[in-house]
Amino acid sequence: MKQKVIRLSQRYLTALRTHLQPGPRANLLPALGLGRQAAALGVETLALARIHERALVTLDLSKGKKGVLKRANDFFIEANTPVEEMCRHLRQPEMPLRRLKATLGQRTKELAATKRQLQRGVVQRKVMQNAAENSGLHHKKCLEESLELQRRLRQLTHRVLAAQEADRKTISRELQDEIAQTLLGINVRLLSLKQEARINHAGLKHEIASTEKLVTKSAKSFRRVAREYRRL
Repeated sequence: MKQKVIRLSQRYLTALRTHLQPGPRANLLPALGLGRQAAALGVETLALARIHERALVTLDLSKGKKGVLKRANDFFIEANTPVEEMCRHLRQPEMPLRRLKATLGQRTKELAATKRQLQRGVVQRKVMQNAAENSGLHHKKCLEESLELQRRLRQLTHRVLAAQEADRKTISRELQDEIAQTLLGINVRLLSLKQEARINHAGLKHEIASTEKLVTKSAKSFRRVAREYRRL
């Protein structure tokens, strides 16, 4: 796997160098192809951003090359598109939250129904036990059955609680993944702004406004998912 990622980095560097060469503006199909290869390898946005940064360092882009960093950023965004689509497809945060919430609710209902059933059984066994004690019949057997029912009730309660905790941990991991991916996107955009500010002041205001919208959208998404999580 490591060797495949290294070869992908080399291909990325070659394609980016070609894309940035002077002349007619090259299309972004090579970047899209590299992004699909990265997605097939399971490379996430963070790893792809590191590959892009290493390529920028290797190419040693100077301040005097007007528009080069913008073209490099467009190349990265196009390459990252299949990776983002792959991540969204794998996470799909809203559907798992609703599904896990429904599962937790169903398991809670099943636990309550099973507890009622077992409690009725315990009561019945106690009645039988008392009757057996009074009559002197089957005392030992009824006592063992009652103890077995109590043991099963404890085991079932433990399993359901463990399953609920596992579901909550799964939701927590998905929230962390979504937050990490969003913050990474913001970090990459800020890196691009920092580099763009050195050579292109005209487009900086537009890029900053776009980044602010991304932060606002991300914050709304985090609050929405957090509300869903608190309802569980």
